[in-house]
Amino acid sequence: MGIQPWVIVEAPDARGLRKVVINGEVVGSAWSFDELVRILGRLGHPPSMDMDDPATVLWRGGDRAAWPDRPWRRRATAAVMLLGLLASAVLHMLIGWPDALKALTFAQRIVGAIFVLAGLVQCVAAAAVFDHFGRRHARASGALVLLGAFIALPTSATLIFMWLEEREYTPYLLVFVPLSLWSVWALFLLVREKAWRGVPQPKKFAAGVLFSGLLTAVSLAYSTMYQPTAEPIRFVLKATFGRPQTDTDSDYVAVPLTLYVKNDGGIPVYIVNDDYTVWGSAFSRSKEGEGLRNWAQDTKFRYVPEAERYARASDREVLRTGHFYGPGAWLDAGEEFSSQKVVRLPKDAPYSELEATVGMNYMRKDRGRIEDRFGSPVFSWDRNNRRFYCPPEKCGENVVYHGRVLHNNNLVNVTRRPRYITAIWSPRRGPSVFISSFDFTRRGLYVYGESIDKAEVAREKNRFGTAMISANAKLLTSGFLTRPGDG
Repeated sequence: MGIQPWVIVEAPDARGLRKVVINGEVVGSAWSFDELVRILGRLGHPPSMDMDDPATVLWRGGDRAAWPDRPWRRRATAAVMLLGLLASAVLHMLIGWPDALKALTFAQRIVGAIFVLAGLVQCVAAAAVFDHFGRRHARASGALVLLGAFIALPTSATLIFMWLEEREYTPYLLVFVPLSLWSVWALFLLVREKAWRGVPQPKKFAAGVLFSGLLTAVSLAYSTMYQPTAEPIRFVLKATFGRPQTDTDSDYVAVPLTLYVKNDGGIPVYIVNDDYTVWGSAFSRSKEGEGLRNWAQDTKFRYVPEAERYARASDREVLRTGHFYGPGAWLDAGEEFSSQKVVRLPKDAPYSELEATVGMNYMRKDRGRIEDRFGSPVFSWDRNNRRFYCPPEKCGENVVYHGRVLHNNNLVNVTRRPRYITAIWSPRRGPSVFISSFDFTRRGLYVYGESIDKAEVAREKNRFGTAMISANAKLLTSGFLTRPGDG
């Protein structure tokens, strides 16, 4: 029977790592001859021991020169794997965190939480890279890295698919396009080396991977294909004139006006612009029934074409106008608001009829979020605010509200250019609303009518669920206004 050697150095494995066995027990592994000497030194073997003596060291699968490890390649592969997992983890958290905290619906928050959880799993997988590409002390490290790479593939593929719909540049494009290529490379590498080996119950692990993949696919499909609830928006909007108040010692009449709105539906909404206007108009009598013959001339004084036989319409004049609720505020489901206004008229004002109109532009809160700065007005005639300034002789005098608008589905936000909502109000032109990629970063302000991209505005309004509602009321002035010539 031969003499049992003190040390056995096993043949290199697929990565070039050789196990070191002493007295039948694995005491370590070495990538190189120098590392083998250090291991033996820590165990008390003298540096002068003869490594070529078969009675001292038994070399299997190659002699002392057989060290096939390529450290630069192994470390580079580990570094690329680590960076890819960390980048994917950060991307998942950036996508999921806003939805998990601020999404309006519970389902959207669940989807956001799934993305955050996926990012945390990839952080654990990134930590497992050091062991999997090192000594592999933890049996499950390879499976964890495989799971992290598997999570990255459907997310990056979906982001590319969504980006192709608009093909707009976004900084995230520099992340998810390389990330998709990385995920294919990482999965190919890990599957080729069967990274799941060493897991105590590989079938259960495979089932878990498939379940996580299915969950990710479902959440992505829900996020990309889900359209916010189709429940209609219902409002109660009213304008009501009160009883005119007169005073014998005054030359004026005070006409109360009550404006009322209630969100009678189940979806909260932003009020992005609003306006109320009180008009005064006069009619001249047409005893001969000439009103029908001259209806084409009268139509220019009306919003809706009408014809009346015994009355002729005249031009309308604005008596009072302004905001009712205020841009940037919102109405929760069931919330109501009312405001009292007073219209003051001279007793001899030449009006036979008063008309009040109230309108609101709203945006569904289940479609998007508007940043807080939108509610702070800026003035187009203010030279100190160069970003929004436009000469009054060119643009008129406008009050402008401007801010970022975000989709409730953050997957859309990272695959599109930023969108901004702009509301404009002035006494002469009334309210208007635009949603587009314009951010007032240059002169030539399109919102003042110079270069409106009507197709983009219409598309974005539809996506964010913006619309307008209006109501009106009329009051005959007979009995409280003494018009010239009435006696």
